[in-house]
Amino acid sequence: MTMPVLSLPQRAEAPARPFRLLSLQPTAADDTPATRRISSQLLLNGERELVIQHQGSEYHLRLTRNNKLILTK
Repeated sequence: MTMPVLSLPQRAEAPARPFRLLSLQPTAADDTPATRRISSQLLLNGERELVIQHQGSEYHLRLTRNNKLILTK
């Protein structure tokens, strides 16, 4: 029983573009500020509902019995 042999591509068969390694480190283009975060417990301050005024309208942020947040106008 013989095993097939695979050969590597020769220089002429190599891809025209070089590979680019990706980095997990931020680059100069990633200078966008981080989104501000606030805990729902701090925002609700022990209450189950909060009214948010936005551009003349009122929005209600409610904490449900299942500890889910619902925002309604």
